[in-house]
Amino acid sequence: MSQPSSHTPDSALVLFSGGQDSATCLAWALERYGRVETVGFDYGQRHAVEMQARQTVREAMARVLPQWADRLGPDHVVDLTGYGRIADSALTAERAIEMDARGLPTTFVPGRNLIFLTAAAALADRRGLGVLVGGMCETDYSGYPDCRNDTIQAMSRALSLGLDKPVPIETPLMALTKAQTWALAHRIGGDALVELIVEDSHTCYLGERRERHAWGYGCGACPACELRAAGHAEWVAS
Repeated sequence: MSQPSSHTPDSALVLFSGGQDSATCLAWALERYGRVETVGFDYGQRHAVEMQARQTVREAMARVLPQWADRLGPDHVVDLTGYGRIADSALTAERAIEMDARGLPTTFVPGRNLIFLTAAAALADRRGLGVLVGGMCETDYSGYPDCRNDTIQAMSRALSLGLDKPVPIETPLMALTKAQTWALAHRIGGDALVELIVEDSHTCYLGERRERHAWGYGCGACPACELRAAGHAEWVAS
């Protein structure tokens, strides 16, 4: 892996899962930054199909947004399968998706975004990338505490102290509903970007891609599908 020689303020590293939110964030970053790289995390997730969707979405993004295609730099994948075995959840093991004793869904992977951001900050430091971009949202979401704005801001402060330099974390979807996230994608890339997200991105927790709905592929019943479907319906009706 080559390493740029210096930190570049006009550059970003997008935490990129290949889902709707991260695809929208990638388009958002390409609109704003002169150099954009992506990072994905293999933590043994059951919906491993998202790791395949990542490359499909990246390639399609360059075609759908040709005006910014030259801004899209390399992709990186971090192996966190050891962490995934520790942070056992319904996303990494064959368990029912339900609420636990704390009132959190069993799809909650303890500390996932904290681990992701730490690894991304280290990679960005070595790659000379100035900003981290993530699709965390505390409006229409599954109730994960590490998606809240307070958590992300605390991580930014901790990483800045630990790396002895500013580590800004941009979360363009933080205050948006899922309907507004669809609208943001349409504003950036029109019908072509929306179609890319519907056809190529993957959000379903169960990794289901046999049936295409108006909002994309998925089981239609898991929390991720329900949020995506409801947001799409609200956006279309608005």
